[in-house]
Amino acid sequence: MNIGIVVAMQQELEAVEKILDDLEEKEIRKTIFKIGKIGKCKCIVVHCGIGKVNAARATQKLIDNFDVEYVMNVGVSGSINDDLDIGDVVIGKHTVQHDFDFTAFRHSKGYIPGVGDNVKCDSNLNLRLQNSIKNLDEKKYKVKLGVVATGDIFCTDVAMKDKIRAKFDADVVDMECGAIAQVAYLNELPFTVIRSISDSPNGKNEKTFEENLPFACKRFANVLKGFLEQEGQV
Repeated sequence: MNIGIVVAMQQELEAVEKILDDLEEKEIRKTIFKIGKIGKCKCIVVHCGIGKVNAARATQKLIDNFDVEYVMNVGVSGSINDDLDIGDVVIGKHTVQHDFDFTAFRHSKGYIPGVGDNVKCDSNLNLRLQNSIKNLDEKKYKVKLGVVATGDIFCTDVAMKDKIRAKFDADVVDMECGAIAQVAYLNELPFTVIRSISDSPNGKNEKTFEENLPFACKRFANVLKGFLEQEGQV
């Protein structure tokens, strides 16, 4: 089973590398792919970089060059749901691009021609993810099936946070997931996402983000490892 995994930051990549065995790398047109195993799962991991264009470019390269059964995006995110705390985990119900504005043509905010208002994550993958989390030794995981809102903005503004939350009923914000989901959708591949909470927009959350990044990375990596171990038994 070949699984494609996309991460945005170096710290996220390192967290995934720690849970993989038999690690090797392959370079394709200046993009490095890390290839490793967990059980019977072969994982092809690409570090895409920050932002939607970088994410889309790397995801398409991943799909074009490796025969993956599905695509996952894993990483950390900012919470815009007050019920989510640092380290809590969101599995994507669907993704939306909050900065995509085609409203001049009588469409809702976030609507993308040829795609729709959002991209739904694969329900079967999500069910397997939720079941795998129940088997983790750590009992403090708070897991929510939620909405990921993506835009080319590191959100620090509370008013923006509240606006995105109200408009899209979103739970977390990030800068890549919606683009990765869109590329997977256009390639007719199943997609899902695991995001752990690193911060929440409050005007100074860039500091909170940096402080909590190692813990949040460890948290999503633990969830990913448990899921992949279960996948290898299917």
